[in-house]
Amino acid sequence: MPEISGEPTAFHDLSAFLATPRVSRLALSPDGQRLVAAVQGLNAEGNGYVPGLWDIDPSARREPRRLTRSRAGEYAPAFHADGTLFFLSGRADNDPGTALDEAEGPGVWALPEHGEAALVARHPGGIAGFTLAGNAPVLAYTAGLLPGAADAEAHGKLRADRAGAKVTAILYETGTTRFWDSDLGPDEPHTFVRATAGDGVAVDAGGQGAPSEAETALSPDGTRVAHTRYAPGRLPADHHAVVVVADAATGEQLLVVDRDGYQYGAPMFTADGTALLCVRRRIATYETPFSYTLVRVDLASGAESELLAGFEHWPMGVVVSPLAADATLWFTADERGHAPVFRRDPDGTVTRLTASGAYTSLCVAPDGRTLYALRAAVDAPPTPVRLDAAAPDQEPVVLKAPGGVGRLPGTLTEVHTVADDQFPLRSWLVLPEGACAERPAPLIVFPHGGPEVSWNSWTWRWNPWPFAARGYAVLLPDLALSAGYGPRMHERGWGQWGGRPYHDLMALTDAAETRPDIDGTRTGLAGASYGAYLAGRVATLTDRFKAIVSQATIWDMRSLQAESDASPYFREIFGDPLTRPERYEENCPSRAADRIRTPMLVVHGARDYRVPVGQGMALFQELQRREVPVKFLYFPDEGHWILRPTHARLWYSTLLNFFDHHVLGAPWQRPELL
Repeated sequence: MPEISGEPTAFHDLSAFLATPRVSRLALSPDGQRLVAAVQGLNAEGNGYVPGLWDIDPSARREPRRLTRSRAGEYAPAFHADGTLFFLSGRADNDPGTALDEAEGPGVWALPEHGEAALVARHPGGIAGFTLAGNAPVLAYTAGLLPGAADAEAHGKLRADRAGAKVTAILYETGTTRFWDSDLGPDEPHTFVRATAGDGVAVDAGGQGAPSEAETALSPDGTRVAHTRYAPGRLPADHHAVVVVADAATGEQLLVVDRDGYQYGAPMFTADGTALLCVRRRIATYETPFSYTLVRVDLASGAESELLAGFEHWPMGVVVSPLAADATLWFTADERGHAPVFRRDPDGTVTRLTASGAYTSLCVAPDGRTLYALRAAVDAPPTPVRLDAAAPDQEPVVLKAPGGVGRLPGTLTEVHTVADDQFPLRSWLVLPEGACAERPAPLIVFPHGGPEVSWNSWTWRWNPWPFAARGYAVLLPDLALSAGYGPRMHERGWGQWGGRPYHDLMALTDAAETRPDIDGTRTGLAGASYGAYLAGRVATLTDRFKAIVSQATIWDMRSLQAESDASPYFREIFGDPLTRPERYEENCPSRAADRIRTPMLVVHGARDYRVPVGQGMALFQELQRREVPVKFLYFPDEGHWILRPTHARLWYSTLLNFFDHHVLGAPWQRPELL
């Protein structure tokens, strides 16, 4: 745990906190000697983040060294088989000081260990993501094609024609129209394959449907490519994910991994190239929650086998041994407030390798004996670490990297209790410096979004430590539906978003408020997305909280399922509102608006397509009409998350001042520039 003293920290100054470099991704060279991290830092104007690449010493001896410095930034590092570093960047050709027009999008670049970066591939409108073959000079990338365009050249001409005519209209004929904060189309993402050198023509290996998250994989020898594709379901709007394997030289489709009742994603070839690993999601029904596992698909026969039978958590970030004769693999999964690294041996044995923290961006050394990863925790931002690839419940070796936040303004502990159905519950609790029985801290409760996630890692968007710096304790509860607690945690909250999770929230809040270092008479609540739904639900059921913040609020569930980009997800859980309205009526906060008495701050971004802004506006208008104290913090050019550093600073300032006013009784202070 970090050293605690009374001196100011970076969290006492929001500008300093938001200027902290952010490490986001690792790449390991084929010889295991070079580790590269993508790191975001503030731009010169202080109003946005620019990614760059840093060299990290795997031995933990040397200080990190910055590799790139273009104005456009560089991200998504990956190593070629010959040791060349590839990355994405929107920099202009041969001019790192100039960024392309945003509409042109990023291209794939190659940076040798000694020398200047060179452009490898560009596509009109930009490249969304890429991957490299492990043992061959082959590149696969995701980029769009407009309807009627047979190749990149025709696509570029159609783009130019649309731009010249100032046409922005899109004709949708099936599927969803938006995704998170972006309009989909009019182009469809496709998978292209080409050599990493020369001017060869890129082969179109097929469309990915829409939306696309650029999930592509190449076989080690570069002869086959796999990608996730969204295919029409039973209803035109109900697209489901399948995995397509194609011939990398011709684009011919060889295999489709698809099965009724399931979706597939995150494809990865085994080191010997004979099989494909995929994350398989069981599609939810009205009665049964969804779940995830890992499967192996034999490429010769198409036979599918489950690799994690009996493992109750959901695998993410899978990597395979680089040794062709070794079927070992590693992955992460949420587990009781952490996201450890797990190892699966060829005989099916699963071993947890880390004792604490949340891990991402796993990289395996060439000999299969060492792992590198990013480790984060509620009290630690992502930082590169080194792990033994086999030792159970170990503590990692921390590598030297940018992004440290220094001393924290408090400490982290846990709160445990038992729900009224006897299910054991736990929560993280952030305590500010000096909190004790003589000086109990006011409490802010943060239910998480999702809801099928958990509080287990660092977050830049809903970080509890600026609140601790202001003197608040922050409760981070994992409620029914949270990940990392086994299937029973999902089952007990399925279909009743405002039922069992609400009671869990109250139980954990009760447990926190009984602590002598917590002042239970001064408590507020704040949440976003599903957390905002719970905030609205709480406001209709109790007035125990002094103030409530609701960001990206789900206010009217019936209208939400029709407007959201995730409409099929909501219908899986709540059913068709025309034929099965019961769950909408039972769980909808807007039906009990007349019960709300608690002052509320509503926050919403206009480009939020997951929870459209009309939901927040409706809540704001409803509370005004009923003369409930309310404020509406509106961001016309933000989406589901408030991302720009200048906006994030206003977000933190507004929430803190709102709680100071209503929880502590301080005079209201309107943040600067608002």
